[in-house]
Formats: sequence, structure tokens, C-alpha cells
Amino acid sequence: MGEFLVAIRKEFREEEEKSVKVEELKRLEQGESTIEEFIQEFRRAARGSRYKGRPLVEKFKRGMNKMIRRKLIEAERPSTSIE
Repeated sequence: MGEFLVAIRKEFREEEEKSVKVEELKRLEQGESTIEEFIQEFRRAARGSRYKGRPLVEKFKRGMNKMIRRKLIEAERPSTSIE
């Protein structure tokens, strides 16, 4: 019975950590940070979250400075990844 409880606690802990990362990504904004600082913070928060692919890119775009986002959208060849 002890191993079962340990396994359940571990599973809940991992899910809680993912939920915390998801919430952090939702609130993350570039603000006064440089784009490099924002990228580092975003990557840290994205690690371990449930987001991948296109949803992750959308979270990234929503958090970045509006002027930078506009330039990326208006670019001749818009980016399709965070890289």
C-alpha cells in the first residue's frame, strides 16, 4: 500500500507542477524586458508545461511586446516557430 500512495503523490505533484507552469505562461509578458530576457524566461516557464507546437507559439506571441509582435506579423515571411 505504501508504494501505491507514493505513486499517487508523485503523479499529483507532477500534474500540479504542469498546472503551475501553464498559469505562469498565461501571465508571462515581456514588459520592459529585452526580447532576449523574455525568451529565456519563456523557455524556462515552457519547460514542463503542457504546451507544444502551435499553442506554445501563440502563448509566446501574446506575451511579447506589441511592437515586436506587429513587426513579426507584417514580415514578408512570418515565423512559424519560437526559434
